[in-house]
Amino acid sequence: MDQTIDHFNFVAHGNQTFKQRYLYNDTWWYKNGGPIFFYAGNEGNIVDLWNNNGFVIKAAKTFRALILFVEHRYYGKSLPFGGDSFTGDNIGLLNIDQALSDYAFFIRRFKKTHGVEKSPVVAFGGSYGGMLVTYMRFKYPNIIQGSVAASAPIYQTAGKVSGDTFFQVITKDFQTVSPDCEGRVRSAFAQLNQWASLGTQGYAQISQAFQLCNPLKSNQDYDHFLRWIRNAFVEAAMGDFPYPSDGLPAFPVKVMCNLLQTAPTPVEGLRRATALNYNISQTLNCFDIYKEFKYCADPTGCGLGLDAIAWDYQACTEINLEGSTYGVKDMFPVLPFTAAMRDEYCYKTYKVLPRRDYMDVQYWGSDISSASNIVFSNGNLDPWAPGGVLNGISDTLVAVIIDGGAHHLDFKYENPNDPQSAIDARNFELRHIQKWLRDYYQRNNIGIMNVLK
Repeated sequence: MDQTIDHFNFVAHGNQTFKQRYLYNDTWWYKNGGPIFFYAGNEGNIVDLWNNNGFVIKAAKTFRALILFVEHRYYGKSLPFGGDSFTGDNIGLLNIDQALSDYAFFIRRFKKTHGVEKSPVVAFGGSYGGMLVTYMRFKYPNIIQGSVAASAPIYQTAGKVSGDTFFQVITKDFQTVSPDCEGRVRSAFAQLNQWASLGTQGYAQISQAFQLCNPLKSNQDYDHFLRWIRNAFVEAAMGDFPYPSDGLPAFPVKVMCNLLQTAPTPVEGLRRATALNYNISQTLNCFDIYKEFKYCADPTGCGLGLDAIAWDYQACTEINLEGSTYGVKDMFPVLPFTAAMRDEYCYKTYKVLPRRDYMDVQYWGSDISSASNIVFSNGNLDPWAPGGVLNGISDTLVAVIIDGGAHHLDFKYENPNDPQSAIDARNFELRHIQKWLRDYYQRNNIGIMNVLK
Protein backbone atom coordinates (compact mmCIF):
# COMPACT_ATOMS: atom_id res chain seq x y z
CA MET A 1 0.00 0.00 0.00
CA ASP A 2 1.20 3.56 -0.67
CA GLN A 3 2.43 5.18 2.53
CA THR A 4 3.42 8.80 3.16
CA ILE A 5 7.19 9.18 3.46
CA ASP A 6 7.06 11.98 6.04
CA HIS A 7 3.90 12.50 8.10
CA PHE A 8 5.14 15.61 9.89
CA ASN A 9 6.93 17.78 7.34
CA PHE A 10 4.79 19.09 4.50
CA VAL A 11 7.73 20.69 2.69
CA ALA A 12 10.71 18.33 2.46
CA HIS A 13 8.96 15.44 0.71
CA GLY A 14 5.48 16.81 0.20
CA ASN A 15 3.01 13.99 -0.31
CA GLN A 16 5.56 11.55 -1.69
CA THR A 17 4.91 7.92 -0.83
CA PHE A 18 6.66 4.56 -0.61
CA LYS A 19 5.35 1.02 -0.84
CA GLN A 20 4.65 -0.46 2.58
CA ARG A 21 4.34 -4.23 2.57
CA TYR A 22 1.50 -6.01 4.33
CA LEU A 23 -0.02 -9.47 4.63
CA TYR A 24 -3.58 -10.38 5.46
CA ASN A 25 -5.82 -13.40 5.86
CA ASP A 26 -9.62 -13.18 5.81
CA THR A 27 -10.31 -16.93 5.99
CA TRP A 28 -12.23 -16.73 9.26
CA TRP A 29 -13.50 -13.16 8.96
CA TYR A 30 -17.13 -12.29 9.59
CA LYS A 31 -17.31 -9.60 6.93
CA ASN A 32 -20.39 -7.87 8.30
CA GLY A 33 -18.58 -6.06 11.08
CA GLY A 34 -16.15 -8.67 12.35
CA PRO A 35 -12.96 -7.38 13.99
CA ILE A 36 -9.55 -6.73 12.45
CA PHE A 37 -6.56 -8.13 14.32
CA PHE A 38 -3.60 -5.93 13.47
CA TYR A 39 -0.02 -7.01 14.07
CA ALA A 40 2.48 -4.16 14.32
CA GLY A 41 5.63 -5.11 12.46
CA ASN A 42 8.77 -4.60 14.48
CA GLU A 43 12.48 -4.85 13.68
CA GLY A 44 12.35 -7.49 10.99
CA ASN A 45 10.91 -8.95 7.81
CA ILE A 46 7.12 -9.12 8.06
CA VAL A 47 7.01 -12.60 6.51
CA ASP A 48 9.21 -13.96 9.30
CA LEU A 49 6.98 -12.31 11.89
CA TRP A 50 3.88 -13.77 10.23
CA ASN A 51 5.37 -17.26 10.36
CA ASN A 52 6.20 -17.02 14.07
CA ASN A 53 2.96 -15.65 15.52
CA GLY A 54 0.44 -18.44 15.85
CA PHE A 55 -1.51 -16.79 18.66
CA VAL A 56 -2.94 -14.16 16.32
CA ILE A 57 -4.33 -16.96 14.15
CA LYS A 58 -5.84 -18.66 17.19
CA ALA A 59 -7.46 -15.38 18.23
CA ALA A 60 -8.75 -14.73 14.70
CA LYS A 61 -10.38 -18.15 14.53
CA THR A 62 -11.94 -17.58 17.93
CA PHE A 63 -13.46 -14.18 17.10
CA ARG A 64 -13.89 -14.49 13.32
CA ALA A 65 -11.38 -11.72 12.66
CA LEU A 66 -9.34 -10.59 9.68
CA ILE A 67 -5.58 -10.79 10.28
CA LEU A 68 -3.49 -7.84 9.10
CA PHE A 69 0.31 -7.71 9.44
CA VAL A 70 2.03 -4.47 8.38
CA GLU A 71 5.78 -4.15 7.92
CA HIS A 72 7.69 -1.46 9.82
CA ARG A 73 9.26 1.25 7.67
CA TYR A 74 12.96 0.63 6.88
CA TYR A 75 12.63 -3.12 7.55
CA GLY A 76 12.18 -5.99 5.14
CA LYS A 77 11.03 -4.60 1.81
CA SER A 78 9.35 -1.44 3.16
CA LEU A 79 12.18 0.92 2.29
CA PRO A 80 11.13 4.57 1.79
CA PHE A 81 14.10 5.36 -0.45
CA GLY A 82 14.84 1.91 -1.81
CA GLY A 83 18.53 1.05 -1.81
CA ASP A 84 19.37 4.58 -0.61
CA SER A 85 17.22 4.34 2.53
CA PHE A 86 20.22 4.10 4.86
CA THR A 87 22.39 6.79 3.30
CA GLY A 88 22.76 10.44 4.26
CA ASP A 89 19.69 12.17 5.62
CA ASN A 90 17.33 9.49 4.30
CA ILE A 91 17.66 7.38 7.42
CA GLY A 92 16.40 10.32 9.49
CA LEU A 93 12.77 9.38 8.81
CA LEU A 94 13.20 6.16 10.76
CA ASN A 95 11.59 6.79 14.12
CA ILE A 96 8.70 5.61 16.27
CA ASP A 97 6.42 8.59 15.59
CA GLN A 98 6.61 7.98 11.85
CA ALA A 99 6.00 4.25 12.33
CA LEU A 100 2.94 4.80 14.51
CA SER A 101 1.51 7.25 11.99
CA ASP A 102 2.16 4.71 9.25
CA TYR A 103 0.09 2.17 11.12
CA ALA A 104 -2.73 4.55 11.99
CA PHE A 105 -3.16 5.79 8.41
CA PHE A 106 -2.71 2.28 7.04
CA ILE A 107 -5.56 0.93 9.18
CA ARG A 108 -7.84 3.81 8.22
CA ARG A 109 -7.16 3.34 4.50
CA PHE A 110 -7.48 -0.43 4.70
CA LYS A 111 -10.86 -0.19 6.42
CA LYS A 112 -12.11 2.38 3.93
CA THR A 113 -10.89 0.37 0.93
CA HIS A 114 -12.71 -2.73 2.18
CA GLY A 115 -15.80 -0.83 3.31
CA VAL A 116 -15.49 -1.92 6.95
CA GLU A 117 -15.15 1.38 8.78
CA LYS A 118 -17.17 0.02 11.71
CA SER A 119 -14.96 -3.02 12.33
CA PRO A 120 -13.06 -2.73 15.63
CA VAL A 121 -9.28 -3.17 15.60
CA VAL A 122 -7.26 -5.04 18.20
CA ALA A 123 -3.47 -4.68 18.00
CA PHE A 124 -0.85 -7.32 18.73
CA GLY A 125 2.90 -6.87 19.08
CA GLY A 126 5.90 -8.64 20.54
CA SER A 127 9.08 -7.10 21.97
CA TYR A 128 9.59 -3.75 20.14
CA GLY A 129 6.28 -4.46 18.43
CA GLY A 130 4.73 -4.77 21.89
CA MET A 131 6.06 -1.32 22.65
CA LEU A 132 4.48 0.00 19.46
CA VAL A 133 1.00 -1.37 20.17
CA THR A 134 1.24 0.06 23.68
CA TYR A 135 2.00 3.47 22.21
CA MET A 136 -0.84 3.01 19.71
CA ARG A 137 -3.24 2.87 22.64
CA PHE A 138 -1.61 5.99 24.08
CA LYS A 139 -1.80 7.95 20.84
CA TYR A 140 -4.63 6.45 18.78
CA PRO A 141 -7.24 4.96 21.15
CA ASN A 142 -9.85 6.04 18.60
CA ILE A 143 -8.34 3.60 16.08
CA ILE A 144 -7.16 0.74 18.32
CA GLN A 145 -9.73 -0.71 20.74
CA GLY A 146 -7.17 -2.69 22.70
CA SER A 147 -3.62 -4.03 22.54
CA VAL A 148 -1.88 -7.23 23.54
CA ALA A 149 1.76 -6.36 24.23
CA ALA A 150 4.04 -9.37 24.69
CA SER A 151 7.51 -8.93 26.19
CA ALA A 152 7.42 -5.16 25.73
CA PRO A 153 10.25 -3.47 27.72
CA ILE A 154 8.65 -0.02 27.78
CA TYR A 155 10.27 1.00 31.07
CA GLN A 156 13.80 -0.06 30.13
CA THR A 157 13.74 1.63 26.73
CA ALA A 158 12.49 4.82 28.39
CA GLY A 159 15.52 4.75 30.66
CA LYS A 160 13.59 3.81 33.80
CA VAL A 161 15.20 0.40 34.31
CA SER A 162 18.91 -0.34 33.98
CA GLY A 163 19.89 -2.39 30.95
CA ASP A 164 22.29 -4.31 33.21
CA THR A 165 19.31 -6.32 34.49
CA PHE A 166 19.08 -8.01 31.09
CA PHE A 167 22.36 -9.86 31.62
CA GLN A 168 21.56 -10.53 35.26
CA VAL A 169 18.42 -12.43 34.24
CA ILE A 170 20.44 -14.51 31.77
CA THR A 171 22.79 -15.41 34.61
CA LYS A 172 19.83 -16.36 36.79
CA ASP A 173 18.43 -18.55 33.99
CA PHE A 174 21.67 -20.53 33.89
CA GLN A 175 21.93 -20.63 37.69
CA THR A 176 18.44 -22.11 37.84
CA VAL A 177 19.45 -24.97 35.56
CA SER A 178 22.59 -25.63 37.62
CA PRO A 179 24.74 -23.48 39.92
CA ASP A 180 27.75 -25.36 38.55
CA CYS A 181 26.87 -24.07 35.09
CA GLU A 182 27.48 -20.47 36.14
CA GLY A 183 30.72 -21.50 37.81
CA ARG A 184 32.00 -23.14 34.63
CA VAL A 185 31.21 -19.99 32.65
CA ARG A 186 33.08 -17.79 35.13
CA SER A 187 36.05 -20.17 35.17
CA ALA A 188 36.21 -20.19 31.38
CA PHE A 189 36.20 -16.40 31.13
CA ALA A 190 38.85 -16.17 33.85
CA GLN A 191 41.09 -18.51 31.85
CA LEU A 192 40.52 -16.51 28.67
CA ASN A 193 41.44 -13.29 30.47
CA GLN A 194 44.61 -14.90 31.79
CA TRP A 195 45.61 -15.95 28.29
CA ALA A 196 44.73 -12.53 26.86
CA SER A 197 47.04 -10.89 29.40
CA LEU A 198 49.95 -12.63 27.64
CA GLY A 199 49.39 -10.61 24.49
CA THR A 200 50.20 -12.14 21.10
CA GLN A 201 50.93 -15.59 22.50
CA GLY A 202 47.71 -15.63 24.49
CA TYR A 203 45.61 -14.40 21.59
CA ALA A 204 46.99 -17.24 19.47
CA GLN A 205 46.05 -19.74 22.16
CA ILE A 206 42.50 -18.36 22.38
CA SER A 207 42.10 -18.31 18.61
CA GLN A 208 43.16 -21.93 18.37
CA ALA A 209 40.98 -23.04 21.28
CA PHE A 210 37.88 -21.45 19.72
CA GLN A 211 38.70 -22.37 16.12
CA LEU A 212 38.56 -18.76 14.91
CA CYS A 213 38.90 -18.13 11.17
CA ASN A 214 40.99 -15.02 11.78
CA PRO A 215 43.31 -15.01 14.81
CA LEU A 216 42.85 -12.32 17.45
CA LYS A 217 45.52 -9.66 17.17
CA SER A 218 44.53 -6.83 19.50
CA ASN A 219 42.57 -5.81 22.58
CA GLN A 220 39.83 -4.62 20.23
CA ASP A 221 39.61 -8.08 18.67
CA TYR A 222 39.50 -9.67 22.11
CA ASP A 223 36.72 -7.35 23.28
CA HIS A 224 34.67 -8.20 20.20
CA PHE A 225 35.36 -11.89 20.75
CA LEU A 226 33.97 -11.70 24.29
CA ARG A 227 30.85 -9.87 23.11
CA TRP A 228 30.43 -12.52 20.41
CA ILE A 229 30.43 -15.21 23.11
CA ARG A 230 28.05 -13.26 25.34
CA ASN A 231 25.65 -12.90 22.43
CA ALA A 232 25.33 -16.69 22.21
CA PHE A 233 24.00 -16.69 25.77
CA VAL A 234 21.61 -13.85 24.89
CA GLU A 235 20.14 -15.86 22.02
CA ALA A 236 19.74 -18.97 24.16
CA ALA A 237 17.99 -17.13 27.00
CA MET A 238 15.60 -15.25 24.73
CA GLY A 239 14.86 -18.43 22.76
CA ASP A 240 14.62 -20.81 25.72
CA PHE A 241 11.47 -22.50 24.46
CA PRO A 242 10.32 -26.04 25.33
CA TYR A 243 10.66 -27.09 21.70
CA PRO A 244 13.17 -26.48 18.86
CA SER A 245 12.94 -22.97 17.40
CA ASP A 246 14.97 -20.89 14.94
CA GLY A 247 17.63 -23.57 14.69
CA LEU A 248 18.12 -23.92 18.44
CA PRO A 249 17.15 -27.12 20.26
CA ALA A 250 14.44 -27.34 22.89
CA PHE A 251 15.54 -25.74 26.18
CA PRO A 252 18.81 -24.34 24.75
CA VAL A 253 19.89 -22.98 28.15
CA LYS A 254 19.80 -26.51 29.56
CA VAL A 255 21.64 -27.83 26.49
CA MET A 256 24.35 -25.17 26.85
CA CYS A 257 24.74 -26.01 30.52
CA ASN A 258 25.17 -29.67 29.68
CA LEU A 259 27.84 -28.79 27.11
CA LEU A 260 29.63 -26.63 29.67
CA GLN A 261 29.55 -29.28 32.37
CA THR A 262 30.53 -32.32 30.29
CA ALA A 263 33.48 -30.77 28.46
CA PRO A 264 37.00 -31.68 29.65
CA THR A 265 37.83 -28.04 30.47
CA PRO A 266 35.80 -24.89 31.15
CA VAL A 267 37.18 -23.18 28.03
CA GLU A 268 36.25 -26.12 25.81
CA GLY A 269 32.82 -26.14 27.42
CA LEU A 270 32.41 -22.46 26.63
CA ARG A 271 33.44 -23.08 23.03
CA ARG A 272 30.92 -25.89 22.65
CA ALA A 273 28.16 -23.83 24.24
CA THR A 274 28.92 -20.86 22.00
CA ALA A 275 28.99 -23.09 18.92
CA LEU A 276 25.42 -24.16 19.65
CA ASN A 277 24.33 -20.71 18.47
CA TYR A 278 26.81 -19.98 15.69
CA ASN A 279 27.22 -23.44 14.16
CA ILE A 280 23.59 -24.50 14.01
CA SER A 281 24.19 -26.24 10.69
CA GLN A 282 27.26 -28.00 12.16
CA THR A 283 29.05 -27.38 8.86
CA LEU A 284 31.43 -24.59 9.89
CA ASN A 285 35.10 -25.37 10.24
CA CYS A 286 35.88 -22.06 11.92
CA PHE A 287 34.14 -19.01 13.38
CA ASP A 288 34.25 -15.52 11.86
CA ILE A 289 33.43 -13.35 14.86
CA TYR A 290 33.10 -10.10 12.90
CA LYS A 291 30.79 -11.67 10.34
CA GLU A 292 28.64 -13.47 12.90
CA PHE A 293 28.24 -10.62 15.39
CA LYS A 294 28.13 -6.86 14.83
CA TYR A 295 29.00 -4.35 17.53
CA CYS A 296 26.15 -1.85 17.72
CA ALA A 297 24.17 0.48 19.97
CA ASP A 298 22.18 -2.45 21.36
CA PRO A 299 24.48 -4.55 23.56
CA THR A 300 21.96 -7.40 23.39
CA GLY A 301 22.60 -7.63 19.65
CA CYS A 302 21.29 -5.97 16.48
CA GLY A 303 21.42 -8.99 14.22
CA LEU A 304 22.83 -8.85 10.70
CA GLY A 305 22.02 -7.24 7.34
CA LEU A 306 20.01 -4.10 6.57
CA ASP A 307 17.53 -4.77 9.37
CA ALA A 308 20.46 -4.60 11.79
CA ILE A 309 21.41 -1.16 10.46
CA ALA A 310 17.86 0.07 10.98
CA TRP A 311 17.71 -1.22 14.55
CA ASP A 312 21.16 0.14 15.32
CA TYR A 313 20.05 3.59 14.20
CA GLN A 314 16.93 3.43 16.37
CA ALA A 315 19.09 2.45 19.34
CA CYS A 316 21.29 5.45 18.55
CA THR A 317 18.44 7.93 18.63
CA GLU A 318 15.31 7.25 20.70
CA ILE A 319 15.48 3.78 22.20
CA ASN A 320 17.62 3.47 25.34
CA LEU A 321 19.43 0.13 25.40
CA GLU A 322 22.59 0.94 27.33
CA GLY A 323 23.65 -2.06 29.39
CA SER A 324 26.86 -3.54 30.73
CA THR A 325 28.27 -6.65 32.36
CA TYR A 326 30.77 -6.52 35.20
CA GLY A 327 31.01 -10.10 36.46
CA VAL A 328 29.48 -9.30 39.85
CA LYS A 329 25.71 -9.70 39.54
CA ASP A 330 26.22 -11.43 36.22
CA MET A 331 28.57 -14.21 35.06
CA PHE A 332 30.10 -12.34 32.13
CA PRO A 333 33.38 -10.44 31.66
CA VAL A 334 33.64 -6.70 32.15
CA LEU A 335 32.02 -5.49 28.92
CA PRO A 336 30.59 -2.01 29.42
CA PHE A 337 28.28 -0.11 27.12
CA THR A 338 27.86 3.23 28.84
CA ALA A 339 26.17 6.48 27.87
CA ALA A 340 29.52 7.93 26.82
CA MET A 341 30.31 4.87 24.70
CA ARG A 342 26.90 5.08 23.08
CA ASP A 343 27.36 8.76 22.28
CA GLU A 344 30.78 8.17 20.75
CA TYR A 345 29.65 5.20 18.68
CA CYS A 346 26.45 6.80 17.41
CA TYR A 347 28.07 10.05 16.39
CA LYS A 348 30.88 8.22 14.64
CA THR A 349 28.46 5.90 12.82
CA TYR A 350 25.46 8.12 12.02
CA LYS A 351 26.46 11.66 13.09
CA VAL A 352 23.66 11.62 15.67
CA LEU A 353 23.52 11.80 19.46
CA PRO A 354 20.88 9.93 21.49
CA ARG A 355 18.07 11.85 23.17
CA ARG A 356 17.82 9.91 26.41
CA ASP A 357 14.71 11.60 27.76
CA TYR A 358 12.71 11.38 24.52
CA MET A 359 10.92 8.10 25.25
CA ASP A 360 10.33 9.12 28.84
CA VAL A 361 8.46 12.26 27.79
CA GLN A 362 6.94 11.21 24.48
CA TYR A 363 5.71 7.80 25.61
CA TRP A 364 4.84 8.41 29.24
CA GLY A 365 7.87 6.96 31.02
CA SER A 366 6.91 4.97 34.11
CA ASP A 367 3.45 6.49 34.62
CA ILE A 368 1.07 4.93 32.10
CA SER A 369 -1.95 4.85 34.42
CA SER A 370 -3.99 7.13 32.13
CA ALA A 371 -4.04 4.46 29.42
CA SER A 372 -6.49 1.57 29.12
CA ASN A 373 -7.23 -1.72 27.37
CA ILE A 374 -3.72 -3.17 27.28
CA VAL A 375 -2.63 -6.66 28.29
CA PHE A 376 1.08 -6.94 29.10
CA SER A 377 2.61 -10.42 29.11
CA ASN A 378 6.12 -11.43 30.15
CA GLY A 379 7.96 -14.69 30.72
CA ASN A 380 10.00 -15.04 33.88
CA LEU A 381 12.90 -16.50 31.85
CA ASP A 382 12.96 -13.58 29.43
CA PRO A 383 15.88 -11.17 29.96
CA TRP A 384 13.64 -8.31 28.82
CA ALA A 385 11.02 -8.96 31.50
CA PRO A 386 12.38 -6.60 34.22
CA GLY A 387 12.07 -3.73 31.75
CA GLY A 388 8.37 -4.31 31.18
CA VAL A 389 5.05 -4.10 33.01
CA LEU A 390 4.98 -7.02 35.45
CA ASN A 391 1.99 -6.05 37.58
CA GLY A 392 -1.49 -4.86 36.76
CA ILE A 393 -2.05 -1.12 37.11
CA SER A 394 -5.83 -0.95 36.78
CA ASP A 395 -8.79 -3.07 35.66
CA THR A 396 -7.95 -2.19 32.06
CA LEU A 397 -4.14 -2.21 32.30
CA VAL A 398 -3.42 -5.79 33.23
CA ALA A 399 -0.39 -8.06 33.32
CA VAL A 400 0.27 -11.78 33.17
CA ILE A 401 3.50 -13.64 33.96
CA ILE A 402 4.36 -16.86 32.14
CA ASP A 403 6.25 -19.14 34.49
CA GLY A 404 8.90 -20.95 32.46
CA GLY A 405 8.35 -18.61 29.52
CA ALA A 406 11.05 -16.99 27.39
CA HIS A 407 10.66 -14.10 24.91
CA HIS A 408 6.93 -13.74 23.95
CA LEU A 409 6.26 -17.49 24.20
CA ASP A 410 2.53 -16.77 24.32
CA PHE A 411 2.59 -15.43 20.75
CA LYS A 412 4.13 -18.62 19.37
CA TYR A 413 2.10 -21.41 17.82
CA GLU A 414 0.57 -23.76 20.37
CA ASN A 415 2.77 -26.73 21.14
CA PRO A 416 2.15 -29.86 23.23
CA ASN A 417 5.23 -28.96 25.27
CA ASP A 418 3.94 -25.52 26.26
CA PRO A 419 3.85 -24.99 30.03
CA GLN A 420 0.39 -24.59 31.53
CA SER A 421 1.29 -20.97 32.28
CA ALA A 422 1.51 -20.21 28.53
CA ILE A 423 -1.90 -21.79 27.93
CA ASP A 424 -3.34 -19.79 30.82
CA ALA A 425 -1.77 -16.57 29.51
CA ARG A 426 -3.32 -17.02 26.06
CA ASN A 427 -6.73 -17.66 27.60
CA PHE A 428 -6.29 -14.59 29.80
CA GLU A 429 -5.53 -12.51 26.70
CA LEU A 430 -8.52 -13.94 24.83
CA ARG A 431 -10.86 -13.03 27.68
CA HIS A 432 -9.71 -9.42 27.58
CA ILE A 433 -10.01 -9.28 23.79
CA GLN A 434 -13.55 -10.58 24.15
CA LYS A 435 -14.33 -7.83 26.66
CA TRP A 436 -12.91 -5.10 24.38
CA LEU A 437 -14.96 -6.34 21.45
CA ARG A 438 -18.14 -6.67 23.48
CA ASP A 439 -17.74 -3.15 24.87
CA TYR A 440 -17.15 -1.77 21.37
CA TYR A 441 -20.17 -3.45 19.81
CA GLN A 442 -22.45 -2.48 22.69
CA ARG A 443 -21.23 1.11 22.63
CA ASN A 444 -21.90 1.34 18.90
CA ASN A 445 -25.18 -0.63 18.97
CA ILE A 446 -23.79 -3.36 16.72
CA GLY A 447 -25.46 -6.63 17.65
CA ILE A 448 -23.06 -9.23 16.33
CA MET A 449 -21.09 -10.33 19.39
CA ASN A 450 -23.13 -13.52 19.58
CA VAL A 451 -22.06 -14.32 16.02
CA LEU A 452 -18.37 -13.90 16.82
CA LYS A 453 -18.26 -15.96 20.01
